[in-house]
Amino acid sequence: MTENTDGDAVDGDEAAGDADATTIIDGEAVAADVRADVTAHVETLEDAGVTPGLATVLMSDDPASETYVSMKQRDCEEVGIESVHVEIDADAPAEELYDTIDDLNERDDVHGILVQLPVPDHVDKRSVLRRIAPEKDVDGFHPENVGRLVAGDARFKPCTPHGVQKLLAAYDVETEGADAVVVGRSDIVGKPMANLLIQKSPTGNATTTVCHSRTEDLEGKLADADIVIAAAGIPEFVDGSMLKPGATVIDVGINRIDAETEKGYELVGDVDYESAREVAGAITPVPGGVGPMTRAMLLYNTVKAAGLQHDVAIDLD
Repeated sequence: MTENTDGDAVDGDEAAGDADATTIIDGEAVAADVRADVTAHVETLEDAGVTPGLATVLMSDDPASETYVSMKQRDCEEVGIESVHVEIDADAPAEELYDTIDDLNERDDVHGILVQLPVPDHVDKRSVLRRIAPEKDVDGFHPENVGRLVAGDARFKPCTPHGVQKLLAAYDVETEGADAVVVGRSDIVGKPMANLLIQKSPTGNATTTVCHSRTEDLEGKLADADIVIAAAGIPEFVDGSMLKPGATVIDVGINRIDAETEKGYELVGDVDYESAREVAGAITPVPGGVGPMTRAMLLYNTVKAAGLQHDVAIDLD
């Protein structure tokens, strides 16, 4: 059972084929709720004499990376998190980045560290992720935190998969017993997303299939899916003809394609939104779906990190 945009209950089969009956999952609204919760917990920390701090490290000339970091700094300011930013020349030796991370690991006023990816080719990404202290790894990519996630005892859930979980919960999408398909097997989204969906939890207990470039009969697997998480990094890869009527579709992708616009491009997801909307019971738009949730969950993890490091009880989960 889903709800249409007016809030009325709609059976999945009834919703199929009628775009007006499809629920548009509003990531901006859910992210605003998360930020409000984070702000309240920042105040709890401040009452205990702790100001949560997030360090962002940029070793890139990529304009998109610079924009992402600026947005994260602005997000921190809005909720009361202290933002520390370090820029390193993209041509600098890898050791300069490693030394910077070591320094941030030692700082008591920095509770979370985020190195904006990608890093230059001469820097080993895995070495960077392992260098960050696990208790400050608010992306959740350190091997220790990955292991804890798989074991069902997560310290930090990776921001995008956790954000997807929050969206599903906010829109009362039933995961227990549902057939879920994750399209994409990246360390950042696909793998942790599948792990979260299969775990014993109110937003888990799904029967989960991970599909990728070597998957045979992808269309057949999608046709049986109650929930589709598209994270392949391929523009408009999944279209409405592949979907089960009434399915919930979460589009993690954000891709630039050439278009006759003022900027010369437009942003699209990994799902062909218009055709999928004709079939889906609920769907996230791009932009305005998963993206705001990823940023909100970074703030969430930073506040959680500050509470854990200073033994301040905060109930975020």
